[in-house]
Amino acid sequence: MEAFFGRRRGRERHPPVGRSHERRASLLDPHSAAGQVFLLQVVIVVLLVVAAVVGMVLQTANDALRQGRREAVVAAQSFASAPGVAAALQSRDPSAVLQPRAEEARKRAGVDFVVAMSTKGIRYTYPYRREIGKKFVGTIAPALRGRTVVEQAGGPPLPAGKGTDVQAVVPVTDSRGKVVGLVSAGITVKNVAWLWLPQLPIILAGGAAALALAVTGTTLVSRRLRRQTRGLAPDELARLYEHHDAVLRAVREGVLITGADGRLLLANDEATRLLGLPAGGQGRSVQELGLPEPVMRLLSSPEAVTDEVLLAGDRLLAVNKRPTYPRADRGGSVVTLRDTTELAVVSGRAEVARERLKLLYEAGVGIGTTLDVGHTAQELADVAARQFADLVTVDLLEAVLRGWEPTAEGWRHLRRAAIGGEQRIMPVYPLGEVITFSARTPQMLTLQEGRVMLEADLRQAHGWREQDPERARRALECGLRSLVTVPLRARNVPLGVANFYRTAGSPAFEPEDLAFAEELAARAAVAIDNARRFAREHAMAVTLQRSLLPRGKPEQDALEVAWRYLPAEAGVGGDWFDVIPLPGGRVALVMGDVVGHGLHAAATMGRLRTAVHNFSTLDLPVDEVLANLDDLVVRMDEEEDTGDAAADHEGEGVTGATCLYAVYDPVAGACTMARAGHPEPVVVRPDGTVTCPGVPASAPLGLGGYPFETAEVFLPEGSQLVLYTDGLVEDRTHDIGVGMERLRRALDGSGGRTPEETCQAVIDALKPSHSSDDIALLTARTRMFPPSHMAEWGVPSDPALVPSVRARCRQTLLEWGLEETGFATELIVSELVTNAIRYGSPPVGVRLLRGRCLICEVSDGSSTSPRLRRAATTDEGGRGLFLVAQFAQRWGTRYTPRGKVIWAELLLHDGASAASGRAPVDFLLDQFDLDQFDDPGL
Repeated sequence: MEAFFGRRRGRERHPPVGRSHERRASLLDPHSAAGQVFLLQVVIVVLLVVAAVVGMVLQTANDALRQGRREAVVAAQSFASAPGVAAALQSRDPSAVLQPRAEEARKRAGVDFVVAMSTKGIRYTYPYRREIGKKFVGTIAPALRGRTVVEQAGGPPLPAGKGTDVQAVVPVTDSRGKVVGLVSAGITVKNVAWLWLPQLPIILAGGAAALALAVTGTTLVSRRLRRQTRGLAPDELARLYEHHDAVLRAVREGVLITGADGRLLLANDEATRLLGLPAGGQGRSVQELGLPEPVMRLLSSPEAVTDEVLLAGDRLLAVNKRPTYPRADRGGSVVTLRDTTELAVVSGRAEVARERLKLLYEAGVGIGTTLDVGHTAQELADVAARQFADLVTVDLLEAVLRGWEPTAEGWRHLRRAAIGGEQRIMPVYPLGEVITFSARTPQMLTLQEGRVMLEADLRQAHGWREQDPERARRALECGLRSLVTVPLRARNVPLGVANFYRTAGSPAFEPEDLAFAEELAARAAVAIDNARRFAREHAMAVTLQRSLLPRGKPEQDALEVAWRYLPAEAGVGGDWFDVIPLPGGRVALVMGDVVGHGLHAAATMGRLRTAVHNFSTLDLPVDEVLANLDDLVVRMDEEEDTGDAAADHEGEGVTGATCLYAVYDPVAGACTMARAGHPEPVVVRPDGTVTCPGVPASAPLGLGGYPFETAEVFLPEGSQLVLYTDGLVEDRTHDIGVGMERLRRALDGSGGRTPEETCQAVIDALKPSHSSDDIALLTARTRMFPPSHMAEWGVPSDPALVPSVRARCRQTLLEWGLEETGFATELIVSELVTNAIRYGSPPVGVRLLRGRCLICEVSDGSSTSPRLRRAATTDEGGRGLFLVAQFAQRWGTRYTPRGKVIWAELLLHDGASAASGRAPVDFLLDQFDLDQFDDPGL
């Protein structure tokens, strides 16, 4: 800087001798900086002196007041404790006794008054006798409770004159501690100036010393400032500033200077123009100037920068930054900015690249949020239509939408899966329409060649226009201009095509856009393929699950049933149900749930359902059925836990299952139930009352060794038994208690509904919007056999009475109008009764039930079961059960607590014709004389 003004560096400039007096006089000049600082210091010293004096006065007054309070308390307590004071207060004339003593005590203690008073505050003593007998002015309530009161209060005139009155009130107690009076002593705190006046010279001396120190400091600072300004006078400094300001305004390079605290100290015109700085920005923090993020980050950073390029608005700036002092720890920096207009093209490309990277990031986050093919395709269309294209369509192969593996045979037929963009008014194929592309269209060429296709000008795209000339003409009239068609491929398998369109209001696609379109389509294709594979696996699991569930309602007379099965969104589980007809018109109801989801859970459910069918065929009690199921689940777990099986299945073992098994008898109207870890069923009475039958809860299947408790409930005709899985009443948003309450509300008043209506009402009320678990629901309305459709009688253990049994059976069938089944029924009943009398034990009984079929039951007290065998031609017996098996549709044995029942079912609509048309029976009957049927020993 000295070189700029023609001075040599390192040469110190000394002031002329004649200026020394002038510089000393400048300390007293209020227009100079030194004079102003000196005056400020004088004012500060004066204020400090005044503050010290005021503080001393206040402190002295406060000390005097505290001393007065102590003296008043001591005087009052001394007089109250003096001998005879308590007795005097209780005498007839306390004033006569206490007034002289009070005045003597006042003078001796140096207080202004000593007042003795009654407990009601009436004065007995006072320096002025005219005030005796009047009410004491002050607070006496705490003193009456034994406490000492000290306060500032006014009252009658005192001998001391004006001042601050301080009085203390103490109690006077007798020998028993009772307060018999009060004593108050007071003092007037007068002027205490004599206490602080000795300190005043010290304070004034300190002020004078401070003033001298201020003069010395100001002189030293003034000399230091002159040395730092190299002895320049104010006018010289002003010229120097003007020269620097002219230079800063003239250069075509932005200059910014910031301080150590991050504030903007200087910005020339060029920097203001380049950065768009607001007016009055100097002195403000750089964080408040609204600068672009890169510039603000650079100004806030302490590092030096050399020729770094930053994007600020629409400009690329070359930036250099250096600290304002050689040592960086002193803070502050100077920044120069240069507008690099020659990099404008590079700036545009960088912006495009940044936007593309941002769009790819959004695509990675926004595409594939669900495992639905159509939704994923729509996400691709929406993401690309934001910044890359004006109109986006996605066409997928039909097999992809169904979850199948696509093949080359279906390439020409694509279905419109998604449309995105604001230009949906364009005449394009609507959603869901199957499009058959010709061989010359960009879409078909893209599929066949597996590469992206660019049509920069659709007016010249003959293959695209030939697909649908009229639609293409209207699209061009609406402004459609260019097209990029990209194949959607995953695992080298084509899935469809994505079409990106731009209109006349946007720049046409260029070859540089193809790589971005391919990258965007590749990311979407992976998500679409994942959704397709999930849809396929989900469909397979649902198909397997539904194939393992009942497909139709079995024929039976005991119950009117309806059911619903809703698979979970994420995959099917192991829920199952069943309706199994049993002998004697009974029906078994089953509801179960296997832990887990997927194909493995569905396959396990199928094994358990088959096992329940087998156990039901044996007509076992409900607790034994669950016990056998428990053993089966334990064995399945042991098989799954082996090393070979663990690698072949989705899960590690079955891990458990729940099941509810119920048997309803329409003759007795009773239902026997047991549940293994399953939710309790709900019963809706005919009057609409909703109750729980109270079935005891037992351990889930798979734990092994635990018993299963049963419950028998009578269900009136028309009652509805509701069985369900936990997916209906339990969800992530609420526990099972809330779900049970909602189920009760949905079933309330359902006595008059049909099972179908009840199922639908429950599903409508409880089905979640997004089900995470399977839902199985079974509703059964009870029926009972009317007495007119039953016939039952006992049979004595005498073979000679078998003909009478046949006769009664014949009569019963005649009353029911079933004469055509009489021969087969008599034959079956005769054989079963003969076997029961000959091989069983009493009592023997016969029961006929008329329903969809005719049920013949013969019971006895033996537990020995007959077996069907093939008799030789020379055997005289052994053909009876064979005849029963040929004439009956089904037959079997079930055990009861009192023995067994041999039962047989005959069809009513074609029983006679079926029996007469069977060749084996005719062949067998030819071997016997039909007259033998009158012999009870047959």
